[in-house]
Amino acid sequence: MKKIVFISLLMLISCNENKLNNEKKPIDNFGIVIHGGAGTILKENMSQEMETQYRNALSKAIKVGHEILKNGGTSQQAVEKSINIMEDSPLFNSGKGAVLNSDGYAELDASFMDGKTLNAGAISGATKIKNPISAAIKVMENSPHVMLSSSGADTFAQEEGLEIVNPDYFITERRKKNLERVQKIGANLNDSKFYKSQLYGTVGCVALDKYGNLAAGTSTGGMTNKKWNRIGDAPIIGAGTYANNLTCAVSSTGWGEYFIRTVAAFDIAALMEYKNLKINEAASLVINDKIGRLGGNGGVIAIDNKGNVAMEMNTAGMYRAHMNSEGKLEVKIYKEE
Repeated sequence: MKKIVFISLLMLISCNENKLNNEKKPIDNFGIVIHGGAGTILKENMSQEMETQYRNALSKAIKVGHEILKNGGTSQQAVEKSINIMEDSPLFNSGKGAVLNSDGYAELDASFMDGKTLNAGAISGATKIKNPISAAIKVMENSPHVMLSSSGADTFAQEEGLEIVNPDYFITERRKKNLERVQKIGANLNDSKFYKSQLYGTVGCVALDKYGNLAAGTSTGGMTNKKWNRIGDAPIIGAGTYANNLTCAVSSTGWGEYFIRTVAAFDIAALMEYKNLKINEAASLVINDKIGRLGGNGGVIAIDNKGNVAMEMNTAGMYRAHMNSEGKLEVKIYKEE
């Protein structure tokens, strides 16, 4: 009898070990998608040299994240490092290339969400953090909060050992000229034509790793000439960023007020979970029917838990790229590509 019980215990332990091993066993399917903003991106307004720079920058950023995933790294690591590359580039409205507010300095927003745990972190209105997405992740990991703002976000990032820079680091000649142009024409902040003419250079990344975990991150400098410490959708979980292993990971770019009002990133996941829509159907419904009908514009990137992707926009273009588990690279700028 004792022998039978002993054998039964061994079989039970063996089954549990096999179950744990199976849970940790990597899957073959993984993928990553990035965006560098949406807006009035017209080929006739883009020099060949500038187009090449953008395509090269997108390729560089996504390859960093893809390499991490291919080598068994997490979706969190891939999202952070891909966004770091874009934050360090003056081409995008994030980090080094952030647009300037009405007072002539950059206010930085970022957020991150883990699809496995639904943990999230965000910062808004920071002025000294070199890589805002890394600060958002630190908020998630090392604080009891979800969002920190302004000088508090800067102080927290410094205490966490992140790289802190002088606010002048973010002021580039290109962004100074953009601000001067907007202020010269006296753009009305209540004028929808002004917003629709902007290039929403927000950056974002969504990824599915070999362990079936999703993650999403978004980082931005907001809108040129913004006033009153305006905050858009990028740092708001559910609006600019959302990830849930049950469905998908989403990062938004566009006229933030509309993405906030429609809770756009979460809505895409909800449509998949509750109405069983496919990821491309859900993204199209939110961007074109919901946000578009209200008068807003922009785009999203998304990846579901099977590796299917959506790169949807209702603008003339969106800087974007996708790599799947086979290493196939797609880099696109214009809507019709």
